[in-house]
Amino acid sequence: MKGYIQKAETLIEALPYIREFNGKTVVVKYGGAAMKDDGRMASFAEDVVLLQYVGIHPVVVHGGGPQIDRMLEMLSIPTERKEGLRVTSQAAMEVVEMVLGGTVNKRIVALINKFGGKAVGLCGQDGGLIRARKLEARSRATGEPLDLGLVGEVEEIRPGILRSLEGDGFVPVIAPIGVGAGGEVYNINGDTAAAEVAAAVSAEKFILLTDVAGVLDAKGERISTMTGDEATAAIRNGGITGGMIPKVECGLAALRKGVRKVHVLDGRVPHSVLLEIFTDAGVGTEIVRSPEGAAGG
Repeated sequence: MKGYIQKAETLIEALPYIREFNGKTVVVKYGGAAMKDDGRMASFAEDVVLLQYVGIHPVVVHGGGPQIDRMLEMLSIPTERKEGLRVTSQAAMEVVEMVLGGTVNKRIVALINKFGGKAVGLCGQDGGLIRARKLEARSRATGEPLDLGLVGEVEEIRPGILRSLEGDGFVPVIAPIGVGAGGEVYNINGDTAAAEVAAAVSAEKFILLTDVAGVLDAKGERISTMTGDEATAAIRNGGITGGMIPKVECGLAALRKGVRKVHVLDGRVPHSVLLEIFTDAGVGTEIVRSPEGAAGG
């Protein structure tokens, strides 16, 4: 009985937030620590179902790098990197499609459906959702072009299919695989794809689940809130470093394209998505537009 009372009290506390975000779209980039075990995956699926239940429209864009690495190793397909960037050969691309568009995508869909939601798995080819082109990468050392094979970048998101699914009460679960003008397929960075999806659907919030508490300051302490200008300055002066830089840059790009708020959350915390949306304290870092309306940069 005590457990039910606590859940009821929590729901009552969340009512103002439920009203505020009712009918709004929230895009979540799902991967990393949040996908490392069954318990965390179940927690995330429950969050998605509850968001849908209270009238919020979740859209999930997922990764799957570790799963791809394991499958490549099992199939004895060599993994090549250039300056730390994975090269996607034709053989590797077939594995990417199999793992991201198949195994990982369908597992997430199945979990959401198991907990009472309505989820549909998609990738870039479905409805022409993600139009892509070959990524033109360059060496950081020499500036010379780097050929990363079938690694792509988003050219256009066509959100029509997402709007149709949303209208019918479905949760889109998207694998970041794009399609080129000639039908060729590309492996796209999940954070980048998610940011573009968030912009295309005018998301109220863009949430990035990570392996750390959020954006950290020089003392290693979590920054609760920062503006786009502050985030840009922190990247330039070395306050934000390593793998957090591209995540924050994706968030800034989403803000510039109309997304209202970006949240960098700790995917290791159970129900972190709900805690961020439905509580005052939050559990990660919130990045908002600068007062003058710019997103920084």
